[in-house]
Amino acid sequence: MSILPVPPRDTGTGELGELGELGHVELESTALAEPGAVTVIIPTFNEAANVRELLRQLTQSVPSRLPCEVLFVDDSTDGTPQTIAEAAQDCPFPVAVIHRDEPVGGLGGAVVEGLRTAGSEWIVVMDADLQHPPSLVPELVAAGERSGADLVVASRYVDGGSRAGLAGGYRVAVSRAATWLTKALFPRRLRGISDPMSGFFAIRRGAVTADALRPLGYKILLELAVRCRPQRVAEVPFVFGDRFAGESKSTAREGMRFLRHLVELRTASPLARMAAFGLIGLTGFVPNLLALYGLTGAGMHYLPAEIVANQFGVAWNFVLIELLLFRGRRAHRHWADRVGRFALLANADLLLRIPLIALFVAEFGMDVMPATVLAMLATFVLRFAGTETLVYLPKRGWGWGRSRRTAHPDLPARTEGRSGR
Repeated sequence: MSILPVPPRDTGTGELGELGELGHVELESTALAEPGAVTVIIPTFNEAANVRELLRQLTQSVPSRLPCEVLFVDDSTDGTPQTIAEAAQDCPFPVAVIHRDEPVGGLGGAVVEGLRTAGSEWIVVMDADLQHPPSLVPELVAAGERSGADLVVASRYVDGGSRAGLAGGYRVAVSRAATWLTKALFPRRLRGISDPMSGFFAIRRGAVTADALRPLGYKILLELAVRCRPQRVAEVPFVFGDRFAGESKSTAREGMRFLRHLVELRTASPLARMAAFGLIGLTGFVPNLLALYGLTGAGMHYLPAEIVANQFGVAWNFVLIELLLFRGRRAHRHWADRVGRFALLANADLLLRIPLIALFVAEFGMDVMPATVLAMLATFVLRFAGTETLVYLPKRGWGWGRSRRTAHPDLPARTEGRSGR
């Protein structure tokens, strides 16, 4: 933690506490936002060229009757925090920065860090590049108050909305495909949300359970909608604008993280994970059969050839399961330990299946074919349970990395111990 022992800017509210022993500014309990207030959470990564204009437009857009605070959660490697400090001197509302030393979870993880800290009834999440118009912040909160909604989404796909700021046909096609895919995968959870890819929305603090969130990348709205399940949803149209400065963070790498995120969300329940485990297992027949064909063609006896070929299928399945199904559960064991345990379970399947078939035929009088099918189902369930519990035990706890809460001459530090729900 790096804290600058400098006095705060006087906002005229009289709510900022005195300097603590460490020389940083503490917010007194009376400074917590009143009901109806809004915390604007802005995740930033090298957005120094945008923040001054962003704060200027927020100052012009947010009416004085709406209590507001702005919280930047910063993963930057440039001078973004210093630029925020300078620009905040002209803001009539409190501005604070949380700088994370480790950007765990990407921009979505930054938003979760902000959710843990926000103290307002309403939380607005938006990007720093001005493609999300700051003028819409009051309307998002007002729409939620009028409708009684828990979540208000700024949508490009309702009447009055537009995706004009998406540069080029390729990005438009990718955005539409991602929207279609997510709505197809989560039809009930995303009911009433026409733009699940939007990063601009308002949510009631009481509708957020920060500890339940596991974002991967920057699609935090999808994460919130699927895991927190807000009961009432409203939408307001918005025009996705042009980036004010800098470069887009949408890369092919972020696209792959998005796909992994979809898999993690869709396989959150044990039943869904077991179904995905089975589908991955089916694909393992391809390398298995190809290896068997090659080995027998080279003159190897079919029995040892099958044993060797089975290892190709095991390796194929292990790679897919590591990348797609249990990516978030790998940290507690060394990769060699995971490989050994997975291979042992996969090969034990062969040894267990034959005695089971014999048991079903001899003791229960079943025919060979249904006995074989039942044995395969039984060993599959055991394999899945063994793989999940013995190879990929869930990680205990979930950290979002170390944060450096930075107090600048005009940026109040966040109070330690405050957390979102």
